[in-house]
Amino acid sequence: MKRFLLLMVVGFVSSLTLVSCKSKAAVVGATEKATHLRANKIIENYYNNKTDFSTLYIKANAKYSDGKQTQNVTAEIKIKKDEQILISIRFLGITMAKALITPTAVNYYEKINGSYFEGDFSALSQWLGTDLDFNKIQNMLLGQAIDDLKSGKYTETVVGQTYRLDNALDNNTKKSFYFDAEKFYVTKQEITQTIEERMIQVNYLNDIFYKEAILPSSVLIKTYQKGRKTEINLDYNTITFNEEFSFPYSVPNGYKRILIN
Repeated sequence: MKRFLLLMVVGFVSSLTLVSCKSKAAVVGATEKATHLRANKIIENYYNNKTDFSTLYIKANAKYSDGKQTQNVTAEIKIKKDEQILISIRFLGITMAKALITPTAVNYYEKINGSYFEGDFSALSQWLGTDLDFNKIQNMLLGQAIDDLKSGKYTETVVGQTYRLDNALDNNTKKSFYFDAEKFYVTKQEITQTIEERMIQVNYLNDIFYKEAILPSSVLIKTYQKGRKTEINLDYNTITFNEEFSFPYSVPNGYKRILIN
């Protein structure tokens, strides 16, 4: 359960149809190739997509699989933009785990073993095998690029109706970002570390255009590390913006503190 909860922080798969949103425009013929654009123009067009909301609420069905076990639960995700994220995992209506993430801390507890964790992003990054912080996690959940693309240098490639940007940080670490060639929202992003034999890949499908933001309606996160594979899927039931809600989090009495190695 603790591995499922932490991985849910950084990715999900969802699918939904809501009357209150606009569907995305159809792309030009699937066999056509997008016009070549330089990396700086792709990045400029991407950041022209505005994200303007104060809070976001998501209720979803969630599935976790790592090749050895599969778990199906419900998930509630509350985001106060740039400030905090609260994730609650429930099974048959009973809260089995909670995680509260802020720019400086990662906290969670889980009911099965009566344990809890309090730490910072260094522990989470080591556990997942890549550097993470609050903004990167928030961006993953919103279907946005995990990095500030304006501060990096990228090479561009056209793949059908998709633009791909590659940033080689060194000979070992590579980041790739894929964008829809018409609307410039993120369709996929991945981090690969060759020596460590690990990769995190997040795929976004069927983006939906709300007045507050463009959000993916179907997202898949996969992690690979030395032959071990993990996958998370979410199916949205409800999405609402700019509601007032609380972020209740407290560790039940008697729970034992644990460390992530």
